[in-house]
Amino acid sequence: MQAATLYFHYPCFDGLVSAALSWEFLEQHKGWNVEELCPVNYTVRNSWLGDKLKHPVAVVDFLYHPSADFWADHHATSMLSKEAEADYERRRAEFPLYFDEQAGSCASLLFRNLGHALAGKPHFTEMVGWAEKIDSARYESVEEAILGNAPALKINRSILFEPDAEYARFLCNELRTHPFNYVAALDEVKRRQDQVERRTRAGLKLVEKHITMEPGAVATYEAEQNQDAMINRYSAYYFAPDARYSLGIIHSEEGTAITAMRNPWREFPSVGLGRIFEKFGGGGHHRVGSIFIPKNESQRVPDVVKSLLSQLSLSGEVNV
Repeated sequence: MQAATLYFHYPCFDGLVSAALSWEFLEQHKGWNVEELCPVNYTVRNSWLGDKLKHPVAVVDFLYHPSADFWADHHATSMLSKEAEADYERRRAEFPLYFDEQAGSCASLLFRNLGHALAGKPHFTEMVGWAEKIDSARYESVEEAILGNAPALKINRSILFEPDAEYARFLCNELRTHPFNYVAALDEVKRRQDQVERRTRAGLKLVEKHITMEPGAVATYEAEQNQDAMINRYSAYYFAPDARYSLGIIHSEEGTAITAMRNPWREFPSVGLGRIFEKFGGGGHHRVGSIFIPKNESQRVPDVVKSLLSQLSLSGEVNV
């Protein structure tokens, strides 16, 4: 078997599930031996296309790379350049490269194409369903989104606590071989989940203190990162259920994370948030966008926030 590497988006539930599905498929049907599991996030965006990836290599739920022997993604901002897009079009007939920005999750995209080959693991069906629900924000309520009790939601919360590469690999291995109820009950998962739940409740109190409603029904909050509090990205809708969008600005010692989200419990013509954030160097989906601005570029933050608020406030008139 060929020694191989698998890159996947993390900390992201869809990325984990996509990695578990791909790992199983590549080893059972392609003769790969996935020796390295590499969680990766958008902090590598600027250097990604220049990185040398060792063959054979798979990349899932993340940016397209010309070296990928296997690739799948559903983000509208997957192509970092016209050259990368042209390379994908040229190679897609020869390599297993799957892309559909209309897919609700990368896991569902993979399952649509590879499900027939993964029938030996029946728990994958449940995994894909929850990846779709979580990544598409198809929660029944804001309460479920923030503090839901389903095993999948507890696992999803656990990855928010110290999301190191070792834990990502641990979860990938467990999800490949066990159903959610087994994985959620593992001591390490429970420990992290309990920490996140406690800090999430503290984060709700923090958002409540700082939330304001800007023109265009944009619920906005700005806060300093607090070691004892975690701010769930749905927190704004806990206090402002009628908001059309939320915009969170969280400052830390490393820089500022800015995240915008369309209210998943309201129906209205929406701007493409991923495309908007791409203009600033970030990315995302149609309904979710984010960017991290490092400390040495902190002077950009006010202008980025001002521009985002302007575009979100016009969203009722413009459909990007």
